[in-house]
Amino acid sequence: MPTYRYRAATPSGAVRTGALEGDSREDVIVQLRRLGLLPIETTAATGAATPDATVRANGQTRQAVVNAIGELAVLLEAGLALDRALAVCVDNILNSGVKAAFAKIHARVKEGAPLSTAMSEAKALFPPMASAMAEAGEADGRLGGALARLAESLDRAEALRQTVISSLVYPAMLMVVATSVILVMLLVVVPQFETLFQGAHGKLPLATRLVMGASEAVRAYGLVGLGALVVAGFAVRQWLRRPGVRLAFDRIVLRVPQLGPLIVNAETAAFARTLGSLVDGGVPLPTALGIAERSVSNSHMARAIAKVVAGLKQGGGLTGPLAASGVFPPMALSFLRTGEETAQLGLMLGRLADVLDRAVRSTIQRLIGILTPAITVFMGAMVATTIASIMSAILGFNDLALAP
Repeated sequence: MPTYRYRAATPSGAVRTGALEGDSREDVIVQLRRLGLLPIETTAATGAATPDATVRANGQTRQAVVNAIGELAVLLEAGLALDRALAVCVDNILNSGVKAAFAKIHARVKEGAPLSTAMSEAKALFPPMASAMAEAGEADGRLGGALARLAESLDRAEALRQTVISSLVYPAMLMVVATSVILVMLLVVVPQFETLFQGAHGKLPLATRLVMGASEAVRAYGLVGLGALVVAGFAVRQWLRRPGVRLAFDRIVLRVPQLGPLIVNAETAAFARTLGSLVDGGVPLPTALGIAERSVSNSHMARAIAKVVAGLKQGGGLTGPLAASGVFPPMALSFLRTGEETAQLGLMLGRLADVLDRAVRSTIQRLIGILTPAITVFMGAMVATTIASIMSAILGFNDLALAP
């Protein structure tokens, strides 16, 4: 998809520049209007730099970006010029991919491009909120403070992501061990008794026949079944990429017990933290809300936020339309209402994100506390069933031999 550079005016009259991807100039103009901006100029950026071309998104890369932004903020707050601060920052980055990307950003700034524009071109390196906060900091002359808030927000989001991943490592390893043990039993152990029971299959206990049949099926069709699962997974993934299907799927997921509330809290926390950081950074609310919408991965919730963005542009409020959507938890609406009434929306959004982050961690730990022993019991039951079915047949072998 081609990239277009733009110049646009905010509702307050300030001029902003940046870059957006779109199918055409008209598509970019529509995107700008959705963000509450008045387009002035859009041009195709055919020779635009791609600072993030060699950067692979992972935990180490994201943490390196957070550290670099935090260091850049400190250097700017200390009074260094942006050019010099970027040079020092690039020298101190250890991650080679991030170092190269920041070096290209530095080159773009030396060419005269604003930092926000250079950051907007590095789409895989920074989230959408990064360039908006940098642009707001450039507009009010407090770029260092804006980058400090950005680094803090990204750091908290990454900390929550790592907490979730770390919590899922043990159950995932347990599932791998359980699957491996069951496969060893079916592929190696059970076949050892086939010759022993040969000719007496019809007289074996039901449990033994089921285990022997499962072993034969895995050996005969295991690879075919695995291939079918891979193909089915790929087909489902492609199917879910259709907007209508993904919208329906995301709507259904939110209704699943335990899982639905967890997803709602996690998505609301990400939305609140992004919106709060943008509002505190001086980004107009309609623009901030449009950017925060892109931090929500659930398409059903994102669609509800998009309707609120359209209402804000027409002079509507924030809490009422979000409450009418029915997808946000009551606690979040209470925080938003308090923030609007006290003119402390950014502060209340940050507190809401902290509360929901704790709720997400607590829910995940509780679910893992249930899942871990459940997997252990399932693995033990499968192994015990297999052994018991074989032993029952062996113990009754004399009866099988004497039977007519």
